[in-house]
Order: sequence, then structure tokens, then C-alpha cells
Amino acid sequence: MKYFNSADLNNLEKRYRAHLINSCTGYKSANLIATRSEDGVENVAVFSSVTHLGSNPPLLSFILRPTTVPRNTYDNLKNTGYFTVNHIHADIVSEAHHTSAKYDGTISEFNQTQLKSEYKNEFYAPFVQKAPVQIGCKYIRDYYIEENKCLLIIGAIEQLHCEAQLLHDDGFIQLDRAQTVAVNGLDGYALAKLQERLAYAKPKN
Repeated sequence: MKYFNSADLNNLEKRYRAHLINSCTGYKSANLIATRSEDGVENVAVFSSVTHLGSNPPLLSFILRPTTVPRNTYDNLKNTGYFTVNHIHADIVSEAHHTSAKYDGTISEFNQTQLKSEYKNEFYAPFVQKAPVQIGCKYIRDYYIEENKCLLIIGAIEQLHCEAQLLHDDGFIQLDRAQTVAVNGLDGYALAKLQERLAYAKPKN
């Protein structure tokens, strides 16, 4: 096996280290987070750090990189209090990936890609049209991470839209039916396939 110690990692070329560390932890969720400014300008950007925090109350989180440069997503959700999380499916990977490009806050990524926004149930932030799973969130708070100057954003799930054929009777959402993709590293997109579901694990006698 190839071996890297901490000194090796610190001395790696910047982009090589970014690819290595981003991919070594495994597959991550691939989502488009959409917001709308107070002036009505829509924003959408790809994120690979959305995680489940708890189901009662329903909470999720994501990591936002340091705000030493403009972060339109952060500004919008802080100012308006709302954002949406939208699953990326295989048909829109290249368009979704392009939202990582740095556009000025007055320019909507929806206008720079083939992605389309839609509004549901009077929710302030836009959803991404045709995303198989769409989650409307209310901003709760953020936590500053001293070690790398990032922010952990906490959102409360206020709306959940899911294609009916994905949903099992017990509430399980089978994502491979929707061709929801995962992210491998910074720029590798992969399709997962459900192998099996297992019973709730209990200690062996």
C-alpha cells in the first residue's frame, strides 16, 4: 500500500493533497443547495458535505468554506433564513458540477446552466426542477470551526419532496431507483446500487 505520514501530507502539492484527502474518506452525498437573495436573485451551488444530524427534530448540516471571500449561499440563507437541498441525478451531473464556478452574487447559476428552478408551497428558496429528492430547510445557526475557519451550517427540514416510486412502506428512500449520484473526491461522480437492507442490529447472545 502507498503510505503517507503527516509530514508527507503537509509537503504535497496543493491540488494533489486536495484530491487525496477529499477522496480518502469515501463517497459523499452530491447535492445542489439553492437559495434566493433578498433582492430575488437565485443561487445554486454543488455541495458534497450535506449530512443527517437527527430525525427528531429533522435536522441536517453542511460545511461552508471560509467566508474570507464572498459566499453567496451563506449570505442568502443568513439574510432570508431559507435554503433547499436537491439531489443530483445522473442526467444533470455536468450542469450541477458547473455551479462550483465562482459567479458574482448578481448572476444566477440557473441562468448559466440548463438547471431550472421551481417554487413549491410558498417556500422562499427555489428547488431544483426534476431533482428526485428536494428538501426545504430553515436556517437555524452556524458554528465556526477554528481549525480550518469553515462553518458548520445547521438547517431544520421544513419540507420534503420525494418521487413516489423511491419511497418504501417503512419510509426508506431507495436512491438508486432515482440514479442519485455520489461524489468521489472533488470531481468524481458515481452511481450507487443498493446491495441489501439488513435488520436492526442487536447484540449477539
